[in-house]
Amino acid sequence: MGVFETYFWLGWQHILDPAGFDHMLFIVTLCAIYSWRSWLNVIILVTAFTLGHSLTLALSALDVVRVSGDLVETLIPLTILATALYNLFSLKGGAPKKFSFHYVVALLFGLIHGLGFSNFFRALHPESSNIVTELLSFNVGIEAGQVLIVIAFMLLYFAVDNIFFIRRRDWTLFWSGLGAGMSLLMVIGWI
Repeated sequence: MGVFETYFWLGWQHILDPAGFDHMLFIVTLCAIYSWRSWLNVIILVTAFTLGHSLTLALSALDVVRVSGDLVETLIPLTILATALYNLFSLKGGAPKKFSFHYVVALLFGLIHGLGFSNFFRALHPESSNIVTELLSFNVGIEAGQVLIVIAFMLLYFAVDNIFFIRRRDWTLFWSGLGAGMSLLMVIGWI
């Protein structure tokens, strides 16, 4: 297997690893405010998140930025909590606009999550001359895994909506409440 394939699968496995469920929880919480009919907007949203984490991952891998792993591991659940609260307060305004503050939040919080990815990347990355290829393929693997999470989440929403005719507000409340509760448990160290 070549360098691209190796790092692609490492990124893919990292985002889909149940032990790293915090990133999956963030993606689900981020998407919770959108209807399954808005799947394209959700893909764009997740791509904004990817741009953010790709930037800090690259800066960290190139040793331009270093942040304490403990600080990052505290900030990641706080981004989930903030996203959940944003979703809950946004319910009064209806569906998100085509371009909303939600995209900016995804990009900014992606910066923090990229620092979390960077700790993993740095641990597996020996000094080599292929860092650009490795970073690119790792990020593509993460993005592919995130898109898979979004597709599964939106298909679940589609099925639940078509069977039980769930209101978007109730869907958002459930997933945002779950994201908020689990992130609080992470912050206090119970998860």
